[in-house]
Amino acid sequence: MDIERKIELIKRPPTEEIISVEDLRELFENKEHPIAYNGFEPSGPMHLGTGLISAYKMKDFIEAGIHYKVLLADWHAFLNKKMGGSMEKIKKVAEYFKAGWAALGVKNIDYIYAEELTSRKSYWETVMKISTKTTLNRIKRCLPILGRSEKEGLTFAQLLYPTLQCADIFELKVDINQLGMDQRNVNMLARDIGPKLGFWKPVAVHHHLLMGLIKQERMGYDVDVNIDAQISSKQSKSKPDSAIFITDTPDEIRRKIKKAYCPEKDLDENPIYEIIKYIILREKNSTFKIERKEKFGGDILVDLEEFKKLYKSGELHPLDVKKNVASKLIDILEPARKYFKKNKDILKVFKESKVTR
Repeated sequence: MDIERKIELIKRPPTEEIISVEDLRELFENKEHPIAYNGFEPSGPMHLGTGLISAYKMKDFIEAGIHYKVLLADWHAFLNKKMGGSMEKIKKVAEYFKAGWAALGVKNIDYIYAEELTSRKSYWETVMKISTKTTLNRIKRCLPILGRSEKEGLTFAQLLYPTLQCADIFELKVDINQLGMDQRNVNMLARDIGPKLGFWKPVAVHHHLLMGLIKQERMGYDVDVNIDAQISSKQSKSKPDSAIFITDTPDEIRRKIKKAYCPEKDLDENPIYEIIKYIILREKNSTFKIERKEKFGGDILVDLEEFKKLYKSGELHPLDVKKNVASKLIDILEPARKYFKKNKDILKVFKESKVTR
């Protein structure tokens, strides 16, 4: 595969930015199979963002010939008080994550638990080196990676989190950090600090955070208003009605989509539009059939640009769009529902625990 095709795959939606495309091109010129990673706290049920959006990008990277690693960040989840601070439950959720991505068609992933890294002397040496080269103010600016703001009362352990995540990158020998926009600050820290410590400057590829179904107020997670808006409004495991989970039943999907915020003629901060843009019509030249009663115009086949035009003009009504989006999501998530229907024991951990932010 030629380099430009590889870059095209990396750029595919929901990728929002690459820092930098020039660095990425140079990386492909020098390495046939560079290493990319994403890290996940095993902290609750997988929603469209954690499950589907992440699965799409994993597949894109793997198709581009990249060795893809997923860090199952068990200790990070522990520091961030997830699953009640129970490492046993965190491990069970990690196994559920692996099963979830497999059910969504993800293959050839190299899974690593954080405890594999934290058991190494070299890891803690890197943590110490990063700490000596980083100010407390910069660490605080990285707090959105935890889903926390500087205003919250944090434990000292949570303040350690950014240095651990930065060390993860170098301990895993990562060339490309492929994470959500909420992780941008720590990826920039890794790019800045890597050469100072004798490491390298990893490429950063940030993907869009899928908006939650409920209209949210901005919470002040980031000084960048656009990034703050994404973090504040993203789908959340701790707010079940804000998210579609990969195991939701057809009726649950219909109910949540029906209740979702979807302002008429308005695509700004519209979660239903985001599902169409980043999931249903993410493929180039893809189309979406919207079924309607004849008295409302009848069935129509649209690409993304046509959908935007018709919706903003009012020719497409939110109720018709919601009905068809729900049907499409039901079809897309069917493999996951089937898998977990046969493997219900994996889901028991969520009945035993309260999922927290």
